[in-house]
Amino acid sequence: MTKERPAVSLPGIPVLLLLLAGFIFGIFRLIHHLRADELVGVLLSLLGMATAILLLVGLFMVEPNQARVLTLFGAYRGSERRTGLRWANPFYAKRQISLRVRNFETEHLKVNDLDGNPIEIASVVVWRVVDSFEAVFHVDNYENFVHVQSESALRNLTTHFSYDAHTDDVKSLRGSTAEIAEQLRTEIRDRLEQAGVDVLEARISHLAYAPEIAHAMLQRQQASAIIAARQKIVDGAVGMVEMALDHLEKKNIVHLDPERRAAMVSNLLVVLCSDRAVTPVVNTGTLY
Repeated sequence: MTKERPAVSLPGIPVLLLLLAGFIFGIFRLIHHLRADELVGVLLSLLGMATAILLLVGLFMVEPNQARVLTLFGAYRGSERRTGLRWANPFYAKRQISLRVRNFETEHLKVNDLDGNPIEIASVVVWRVVDSFEAVFHVDNYENFVHVQSESALRNLTTHFSYDAHTDDVKSLRGSTAEIAEQLRTEIRDRLEQAGVDVLEARISHLAYAPEIAHAMLQRQQASAIIAARQKIVDGAVGMVEMALDHLEKKNIVHLDPERRAAMVSNLLVVLCSDRAVTPVVNTGTLY
C-alpha cells in the first residue's frame, strides 16, 4: 500500500534569486538585440524571460506543521514537509494540508445504553494528520470522515456499557471515565487509521439521561444508591455485632443464653443500621 514519501524539491530562495537574475539578464539582452536589430536574439531573449517566469510558478511556501502534496497529471510525486520557500516542477499541483493538532466536539447523540435506557452523549476528539497521502487519496474528505467515524464509534461504545453501576467490578459510562475514554480513543483511532489520522485524545464531554426519562431515572438511581448503601451498612453492622459477641465471650464479661443473645443482636443491629439517633433505655434491674 502506498504511503507518504518525501518529495523532490529545492530551496526556494536560491532558485528565486537565480531566476530573477536570469530575468534581468534577459531584459538587458533584449535591449541589446533590439538596438542591434537582431530578430533571432530578440526571440531568444523573450523565450528566456518567459521560461524564467514559468519557472517562478514552481515556487511555493510551506508553513510549520503543514505539508504540500505534489502531483503531476494525477500521479503522486511526494509530500513536502520542509518549511520555508521551496521550488519544485512548475507543472506539479501542490495541495496544502494541515498537520496541526485539531479538535472538535460531536453532536449530542441520543443512544440506548447497555440497559436500553435512552441517554444523551457527546465527546471531544483531538486528532491530527500523520500521513498526507492517505488523508488526501484514501478518503474523499478526511475532515468529514473524522467527524462521521468518531460519532459512529461513540454510538457503538455507548451500547456496550450502562450509564451507571453501583458495583466496583462493573464499568459504566459515568463511573469509569478514564477506561471509557481510553477505549473510545482506541476505537476511533482504529477507524481513522486508513485516513492517515492519529487520535491523540478522546473523552466524553456530555452525559445525561434523555429528557423524557430523566426524572424517572433519577429516582431509580437514588433508590439504587440507597439500596447499595444499606447493603454496606448491614454488612458492616453484622461484622461489628459478631466482633462484640466474640469479645464478650473471650473476656468472660457475661454469658448469654440463646434468647438474650438474640435480643442483644437485635438491639445492636437496630442501633447500627438505623438512620436516626437511637434513644437508649437503661436497665436498672437484674439481667434476668
